Amino acid sequence: MKKKLVSLLTVSAMTMAMLAGCGNSATEAPAAETATETPAAETATEAPAAETAETAAEAVTETAGNADLADKKVGVCIYQFADNFMTLFRTELENYLVSQGFSKDNITIVDGANDQATQTNQIQNFITQGVDVLIINPVNSSSAATITDLVVGADIPLVYINREPDADEEARWSANNWNVTYVGCDARQSGTMQGEIIVDLGQEKVDLNGDGKIQYIMIEGDPENVDAQYRTEFSVKALEDAGWTVECLDDEVGNWDQATAQQLVANALSANPETEVVFCNNDAMALGALQSIEAAGRKVGEDIYLVGVDALTEALEDVLAGTMTGTVFNDHIAQSHGAADAAINYITGAGNEYYIGCDYVKVTTDNAQSVLDSLK
Repeated sequence: MKKKLVSLLTVSAMTMAMLAGCGNSATEAPAAETATETPAAETATEAPAAETAETAAEAVTETAGNADLADKKVGVCIYQFADNFMTLFRTELENYLVSQGFSKDNITIVDGANDQATQTNQIQNFITQGVDVLIINPVNSSSAATITDLVVGADIPLVYINREPDADEEARWSANNWNVTYVGCDARQSGTMQGEIIVDLGQEKVDLNGDGKIQYIMIEGDPENVDAQYRTEFSVKALEDAGWTVECLDDEVGNWDQATAQQLVANALSANPETEVVFCNNDAMALGALQSIEAAGRKVGEDIYLVGVDALTEALEDVLAGTMTGTVFNDHIAQSHGAADAAINYITGAGNEYYIGCDYVKVTTDNAQSVLDSLK
């Protein structure tokens, strides 16, 4: 039986007008397709079949209004509370669940401490407690099959968030007609947008030493995470697709951490003073990179360029100040609302599609203030 898609409530009229939200296809970069149609390694060219945010919101409101959610138990597993983006995500998720009628006392959010064994134990505890739905941000995407088997075996609906399982795993959900879905953005799009921010500056401006190629440093997140893999690949691919020649001077794993990235970039800049662009898989690492760039006496926008992903408040302020070239808005509001809506649909029997996609938003000085205002 085909599941019914749930998308996102409108955060505000301004936000929805400005930001390409869930359920809308991207116009600037590839968006995700359902896993059964497009292997994860291929670039997606179409968004998954989806209702408009307004239509989906009406559907969720109607089903939620017909159900008593106050006594329903929600278990939420976050890979690591220390992650800046996931802190925004889980806070918004809890607030939205409460606004939809869940009791705060029945919403339990746990910290996986970036350890899969710890998270698996937490999932087993939730199963023992008999929660009505599980929302899981896996520590390791490669553990999704094991997690799915545990949760489906207990007959509990499952909503994956932020870290997408691979195409084979998503295909299992559809093949077995399981109550499992993924809510999130396609990381290929975010990587592409990072590269486009650099391309939009013009090659003559970015090629500071005039040698006809762009020398860059790449700071990756968790190499096992598909978001890190895609952002790394597609940011550079955007430059190559524009006909630019690129040269990787250094590629290091920062594990999403600001302090780690700061040290890595300090070392990389010292060894490679000809660096023209620093790509970071998230804003936390970009903020660390900025510290090292400034410590090295370099100035973003003049003799080096820096991009991240997430649109954290501090990063947006840096974009406005010119100390960061750009970032990509990873819409935690839209995604967290979409995850909650999917959970509601499972509880009320409405069901979901197996993939619920959202779009990223490219952020430069042109729209950084609007994005920042939308987050206040």
